[in-house]
Amino acid sequence: MPIGRWAPVSHPDVATVEVDEVLKALADPTRRQIVRLLMTDGDRPCGTFGLPVAASTLSHHFRTLRKAGILRQYDDGRQRMNTLRLDELDRRFPGLVRAVLDAG
Repeated sequence: MPIGRWAPVSHPDVATVEVDEVLKALADPTRRQIVRLLMTDGDRPCGTFGLPVAASTLSHHFRTLRKAGILRQYDDGRQRMNTLRLDELDRRFPGLVRAVLDAG
């Protein structure tokens, strides 16, 4: 039984992440904005992004980014936090995330 408000989340091993999954996840402008905010501000709780989308839509975007190996979610007290896995992704696909963000 999970402790806290949420069920545990799974994260893919970056070694198994395919470049197509990363590109597909970053094709959406809202998801790119989430990544930019995390790059600028560091770890953030889910409810602090201030994006003009419904909470359920935001959850979908977080899930997509998590399954693509772009972010990691963890619980900190009563908050679900988001952090980028940029160092891991850069080892697998050097410069890919930054190049996509710069192009978008």
